[in-house]
Amino acid sequence: MNTAANTFDVAIVGLGPTGLTLAHGLGQRGHRVLVLEREPRFYGNARAVYTDGECLRIFQSFGMAETLAADMLQDAPVQMMLPDGSVLFQLKNTHRPHGWPANNFFYQPLLETALAEGLARYPNVTVLRGRELTRFEQDGGGVDLFHIATAGTGYGKAAQPAVATGEPVPGEVHLRARWMVGADGGRSSVRTQLGIGMTGKSFPNPWLVVDIKAKDPADGLHHLPYFNFICDPTCPTVSCVQPNGHHRFEFMLMPGQTREHMEHPDTVRHYLSKHVNVDKFHILRTLVYTFNALMAERWREGRVLLAGDAAHMTPQFIGQGMNAGVRDAYNLAWKLDAVLRGQAGEALLNSYESERRPHAAAMTREGIRMKDFVSMVNPVGTLLRNALTRVVVRLPKLGTFVRQGDFIPKPSYSNGRYVGLRRRRRAGAEGRLMPQPLLRGPDGRRRLLDELIGPGFALIGAGTDPRSALDDETRALWQSMGATFVSVHPFGGLPQGSVTHAVPAGLIEAEDPDGSFHTWWRRSGAGKGFVAVVRPDRFVFALVPGQQLAQVTREFARQMHRDQALAQAPVSQTATSIHTLPQAA
Repeated sequence: MNTAANTFDVAIVGLGPTGLTLAHGLGQRGHRVLVLEREPRFYGNARAVYTDGECLRIFQSFGMAETLAADMLQDAPVQMMLPDGSVLFQLKNTHRPHGWPANNFFYQPLLETALAEGLARYPNVTVLRGRELTRFEQDGGGVDLFHIATAGTGYGKAAQPAVATGEPVPGEVHLRARWMVGADGGRSSVRTQLGIGMTGKSFPNPWLVVDIKAKDPADGLHHLPYFNFICDPTCPTVSCVQPNGHHRFEFMLMPGQTREHMEHPDTVRHYLSKHVNVDKFHILRTLVYTFNALMAERWREGRVLLAGDAAHMTPQFIGQGMNAGVRDAYNLAWKLDAVLRGQAGEALLNSYESERRPHAAAMTREGIRMKDFVSMVNPVGTLLRNALTRVVVRLPKLGTFVRQGDFIPKPSYSNGRYVGLRRRRRAGAEGRLMPQPLLRGPDGRRRLLDELIGPGFALIGAGTDPRSALDDETRALWQSMGATFVSVHPFGGLPQGSVTHAVPAGLIEAEDPDGSFHTWWRRSGAGKGFVAVVRPDRFVFALVPGQQLAQVTREFARQMHRDQALAQAPVSQTATSIHTLPQAA
C-alpha cells in the first residue's frame, strides 16, 4: 500500500553531479524528491576537474555558484606544450557571456560535498545513501521502485553485487514515484533493466591517472600554473591544475606497457619526477583507465528517463563529461516541473532528448578531435601538426577562434528540434542560450540577469513593457505560468520626469550599463518593440515584434502540449493550474 511517506514526485537514481543538480532543480521548485545512491559515502577522489561559465550559471540558478566558485581556480589558461617545455599555443578566454568565467578548475570531492550539503535546505528532498535499486515496474501513472541496503562497490573497487536483476530480492523496500530518472553512471542499472543499449566507440589507448596533493599547498606547484596538454609523442601527458594543492597527471600508455607496470609505485614515481619533486607530495590515487564515446539508443522509456553518463559518455579531453550531465539535469528539471504542475503535457519530455542529444554528440566529437591532437605519436605527423598549428593560431580570424576555444560547441539546439520558434536567420536567438548580462536593477545595484528574473519563464522587452502586446487571454496564460515581465533600458534611459512614468505593477525595469544586452539584442535581429520569450533554462523560445506575441503565446501553449495537460489533470487542478487558449491560426 502506498502512503505519503513512500510516494514521491520524482525518484533519482544516482547522487553524482547529474543527480545532485536535478535534485536541486526540483527541490527548489517544491517537489517531493527521493535520491537513491548505492555508495554509502562519497567517492574521495577527483574524476571531473573542469566546468565552464554555462554550468556555473546553472549552479547559480539554485544558489550554489558562489559557494562552489570559492573552491575553484578561475580563468586559468589551457596550454598545448611541446616536450622541450615551449608553448605551442594557449587557449585563453576571459569573456563572461553567462556571467561567470569560461575556465574553472575544481576538486570534485569538494564540489560534490558542497552540492550534497546544499540539499539540506529542501525538506522535500530525501537522500538515501547505501541503498541500491533492485528493480522497478512502471504503469501509466508512475513507477514502483524497489531498493535494498548495500555496502556499495567502492566506486568499482569491489565486484558489483548481483542485485540489479529485475527479480524480487529479500529485504527490499518499495516506494512509488510519478517519474524516475536514472543518473547512475556509465554502468547504469536503470538503463540495463530497460534493455537500452549503447552505441559508439571504446578507445583502446589506456591512460594512467595519478592524483597528488602537495604536503605544503604553497610549495611544489609554482612552476605549473596552468593546465597543460603536453604533446610528447613518446608519452602524451596531461597536467591538470586544481585548487588547494591538488594536481592531476595523466600519462598515455605506450605499446608494451602493462597496467601492472604503470601502476607500480616505482613507475608512478618515475613519471611524476619528470614534472614535480615527488617528495613534496602525497600520492592519493593511481589508476589505469580507458575512455568511451558512447550514446544510449534512447533516453526515455515511458516514465523513466536517463541522464548524464547513463545516457552518454564522452572522452575527457575537453572536460565536458560532467558538464553534459549537469546540462541534462537543468533541461529536465524545468520540464518535469511543468509536467508535475499540470502546466505542460507529458509529451514535453520528449523534447529533452531531441534537444540534448545532438549537443552531447557534438561535444563527444570535439573531445575525440582533441584526443587525436594531443595523443599523436607518429613523429612525422607531430611535426606537421606543430607547423600547421603555428600557422593557424596566427591567422586574424581563425587564430582568434582557436585561441579562445570557440571550437567547443556552443549552447545551441538544432533547428526544429527544440521547444521554441524556428530560427529564421543564422544569428537568430531562438533555441540558443541567452547571455547573462550584468544589469542595473530597480534598487540601483548591479545584478546578473537571472537574479532579476527568477527561476521561471520571462518575457523581456527592450525599453517596453512586454505585456502591452498581450490580450487578456494570453496575459492570463503567462501569469498562470508564473512568468516574470522585464523591460531593459539603455543606461540612463529609464522613464523619468512625470508621475505617469511610474513603473507599472508587476514589471521589473533594469538598465544595461555596458550595453551588452542591447548588443546581443541587435545581433539577434531584434529592434524596438521586440519581446524575448525566455524559458526557465534561459534558452530563447522566441524573439519577435510585440504585435506577434499573442500568436506566439498560442504557439507556446501548443508546444507545451497544454491540451494534453488539461486532459490529464484532476478536476481540482484544472481551474487553477492550467489556462487554455484557442489554437494558433
